[in-house]
Amino acid sequence: MASHGIKDQVAIVGMGCTPFGEHWDKGADDLLIDASNEAFASAGVDKETVDAYWLGTAMSGMSGMALARPLQLSGKPVTRVENFCATGAEALRNAAYAVASGAYDVAMAIGVEKVKDSGYQGLVGAAKTPTDGTGRTLTAAAMYAMCAPAYGKKYGVSDEEVREALARISVKNHYNGARNPRAQFKKEITVETVCNAPLMAGNLGVYDCSGVADGSAAAVIVRAQDAHKYTDNPIYIKALSFIAGNCSGNADPGYDYTWFPEIHASGLEAYKQAGVTDPRGQIAMAEVHDCFTPAELLIYEDLGFAERGTAWKEVIDGTFDLTGDIPVNPDGGLKSFGHPVGASGLRMVFECWTQMRREAGEQRQIKTDKRLALSHNLGGYPGEMVSFVGIYGPDLG
Repeated sequence: MASHGIKDQVAIVGMGCTPFGEHWDKGADDLLIDASNEAFASAGVDKETVDAYWLGTAMSGMSGMALARPLQLSGKPVTRVENFCATGAEALRNAAYAVASGAYDVAMAIGVEKVKDSGYQGLVGAAKTPTDGTGRTLTAAAMYAMCAPAYGKKYGVSDEEVREALARISVKNHYNGARNPRAQFKKEITVETVCNAPLMAGNLGVYDCSGVADGSAAAVIVRAQDAHKYTDNPIYIKALSFIAGNCSGNADPGYDYTWFPEIHASGLEAYKQAGVTDPRGQIAMAEVHDCFTPAELLIYEDLGFAERGTAWKEVIDGTFDLTGDIPVNPDGGLKSFGHPVGASGLRMVFECWTQMRREAGEQRQIKTDKRLALSHNLGGYPGEMVSFVGIYGPDLG
């Protein structure tokens, strides 16, 4: 049986997010303190007001003490969670369900990652668990690079057309990030720059790959009926859907790398929880997991923002631009904002919070009458991933 959901049972009343980037002068403790203090101030609370904490981190701590120490918490439960690149979303999901259950009045979800000082990119260097030898041996870039030619072959799209669509996704996200003071990369780029960049894997170049960054983001969560005690502009959680794949894709001859089953399933479940029947018509904006440009292309279709085989045209037509029908990654996405693994899921929610409260600023504020925002976070690779979809809005009902 799928989740019954917790639509309108809990609200986000405060959020914080550090700038993402190469914070050589700050450690994980500093980043956690910065994001927490911003969230506390946003909600008008202090650390003692929060009953319980959920910390999401993949590499920057092994227990709840990684948060209790820098915040100097006393007598507070702190749960550390990890779920690949969806770790921040996992912290939010757990904190929200804890409040909805009645166990706590106020909870905080916070994600952090400090990866740049290691000298490694992404999760390289992390401890590896023993396997039976059947696990993937390709890099993440190589796995996602396989999606582009597969998509073109299945839908009769030429290599040049696929290449242009992918380049425009990167250009779009850098355009948005250039208008976001918290983003890691704040410089516009051109299609020509993307296409002429050094290759990383297959036909994917440097600008097809997301940034690796340090950063932290946090959210304060309360029961919906208590929300206006803390803020005049709460954001209510409409859906929290999470799907863990069973890693069968790479062994399944029927899997063709043109869609992500876990994302499709988590999207359907989220829409069911939120009562969304027309994603394209009801979702105002979305933050999706653009770890690589082919991922964002396929996610459009998996989440129902475009019909199968048509998203590449929609990209070229500007459907997902800031001024398009459904802006995607208006903060720059992983591509431009950066990707501290444990923080990215909450960073996406921070943008939903900012946009729905109309606080994104003149250059980035989307113009729409639609009242729902979506965040999508994945962890893993084509054929073997976890997927989270959350939906949020400023109105009850």
